[in-house]
Parts: sequence; structure tokens; C-alpha cells
Amino acid sequence: MKNSASLSLSKARHLHLAAQGLLRPPGRRARFEDVHASIRQMSLLQIDTINVVARSPYLVLFSRLGAYPPAWLEQTLASGALFEYWAHEACFIPFEDYPLLRHRMLTPQRLGWKYSEQWVEQHQQEIAALLEHIALNGPVRAADFANDKHTKPGWWAWKPHKRHLENLFSAGELMVTERRNFQRVYDLRSRVMPEWRDELHALSEADAVNLMLDHSARSLGIFRASWLPDYYRLRRAPVKTWLAAAAERGAIQRVEVEQLGEMWLHQSQLALLEKPVAATHTAILSPFDPVVWDRRRVLELFNFDYRIECYTPAEKRKYGYFVLPILHRGALKARMDAKMDRQTQRLIIRAFWLEPGVRLSQLLLDDVQKAISRFAAWQEATEVVLESAPEALREAWSARWLITA
Repeated sequence: MKNSASLSLSKARHLHLAAQGLLRPPGRRARFEDVHASIRQMSLLQIDTINVVARSPYLVLFSRLGAYPPAWLEQTLASGALFEYWAHEACFIPFEDYPLLRHRMLTPQRLGWKYSEQWVEQHQQEIAALLEHIALNGPVRAADFANDKHTKPGWWAWKPHKRHLENLFSAGELMVTERRNFQRVYDLRSRVMPEWRDELHALSEADAVNLMLDHSARSLGIFRASWLPDYYRLRRAPVKTWLAAAAERGAIQRVEVEQLGEMWLHQSQLALLEKPVAATHTAILSPFDPVVWDRRRVLELFNFDYRIECYTPAEKRKYGYFVLPILHRGALKARMDAKMDRQTQRLIIRAFWLEPGVRLSQLLLDDVQKAISRFAAWQEATEVVLESAPEALREAWSARWLITA
């Protein structure tokens, strides 16, 4: 094997951001086909419904594409270019990758809370009737069915038909064909994919796992071996075997990275290995962006200690409910707790924090304020209100500023 290349930590970060589409700002106005291309580059787009600012999947795309109509995501799903399933978590996935996840659908009992074998056994007749209803009447939403008055309130207290639909989705019997007001619309897999035959088209679990490791390596760009399984939430993945085979066929190359030691570089990033790579992008990231969704990875690679606290009781939060990482020219330099007040068309920054040791340069001030303004304008805000921030930052930005068209 050739001697390993030696890379600075900054270079490693840049290679990862290049693989994720976050190294440089978009060079042109977004096009409809860029939505699928961006998800293809990331392999997965995690779904989350929290909407204190733009919902996560829209924000992840905005960070890479710039201003685009959010409806493009639903239109891409409805076109058949994407499907939904459990990957990292619930995700939009390029439709061509359906075979990678099919084995999970065929053994849904291994998905934990996402599938209840006991529920399915106890409600066989109702579930059969629901499938017949969809076959005769077409796609449905959970909202199409009346609630059960006996259902107790609570986070997991879904009405029975919602639980039926979710179990059938996890088992691959139903697919999400579109979203209306972000609500899933379910149809029969046999109607969405009439040509699919498991005996002809399904992959073995071993082959699917190897392909998921391939995708993870490409989308990470540069990685430690221990980072690979989390991307698709793989358990007992044969990482050592995969590394040896991938290195043998030239898909990855061993490198030594400052402070991190041995890492692996994907072949798609080899062209950037020998040339200077400048990171020029500044962006607001979602808490569920692939760059930060693995909290251990983002700590090791970016020295960014991060967790999402929306599920933490308010009195125990260190930062805030929905804190957004701030990417500035190749490093994670700040974070902000923000809320979009849609009635008053104001983006409210409840608090803004710089990371320890970050110097407040004019370049950072200008870049981040412009990024916040673009973010606000995309959400149709007319004003940004800054409630809490370091004094020097408040003096430079002021407590509020208008968004001009």
C-alpha cells in the first residue's frame, strides 16, 4: 500500500464539507433538479417536523442550494424520485436506493419501537380492512380517520389507524407517495411499484449493508472507520472487511490527519487532495444536518460539542429549544437559538453564542449577518430581532435589522 498522505485538520474538514456540498456557496440560482441531486450527494435527508424555523429537511437543502421554493421537496417526492423510510432515522431517500432498505421492511420486527409485532397480531382484521379500503379508494392520510375517544393523550398515544398506517409503512406494505401540509399520504406498495418482485430485485442484507457503507463513505468524503455505521444506523456492520475490500478496489485511500490520526478518504475527493481548497461558505445548519447529526463525529472533526435540547426540560437546557449551528468558512464557529414568528414576519434570535476561542473578525461579522439575512428572507421575514448576543456582536449588528428584497 502507498504511504498515507498527511493532511491538516482544516484540510480534512474541507474535504468533508466538499463531499456534503457545503464547501462553497451555490454558484447559481437553484433549479428543481438540484433537490434530488443534493439528496443524492448526502445519500439521505432526515425528516423532522419541528417548525420553530423552517422544518429541518427544507433547511438542510437551503444550506446547500440557497433560496428555493420549499414545495420543490414535496414535488420531488410526488414525482417518484424519492421515497421515505427508516435509514439514519426517518428520511427522504433517492428512489434508486430502494433495494438498499428493502431487507429492513422484510424484517420489521428488528426496527424496535418503529414496528410493533404485537399490535399487528392483535389488529389483523382492522389492518386487513384498512388495506382493502386503500386498494378500493386510493391513498389515505392518518387525518382521514376519526380519532378513538378512548385514546389517552400523550406523545405516543396515536389513534389506532395512525398506528396501523405506521406499522404497515415500517413493514413496507405502504409507501408515502406525497405529503400534504407535511402530512404523509400512504398508498399500497404494490400500486406504487407494480414491477417489484422480492425474489428478483431484493438484495441480500449483506449486499445491502455493503452498499450502504459505500454510500456513507462517499457522502462523508473523509472518515474514521468508527463513523461509518451511524450514517444508516447499521448494527454489527462488517466495517473492517468492507475497508479492506474498498481499499483493494481503490474506492478509499488511507490518510493521516492532524490530531485525528488514521482516516480514510473516498476516491471522489482525490482531486481535491493535492490542491489548495478554500472554504468560502457561511450557512445556518439544521440540528439534523448530516454534518452534525452524529454528535461524536462533529465533536471529533470540528471540536463542536453539540446536542439538540428540544426534548430536554426547559430548566435543564444549556442553550435553547432549537439551536442552529453556524458554519463559517470551514469551521463551526457559533450557534443560535432562533424562532420564526410568521404572524409578524420576524426572525427572532433568542440567543447567539460564539464558540470558545473564536475571534470576532469583521469577515465573520459580515458573513454571518448576511447568512442570517438570507435565511430570514427565504422564510419571508421582513425583520431580524436579536435578543441576546455578545456585546461586540450586538454593537456591530444592532438589536434589529430590516430585510430588504
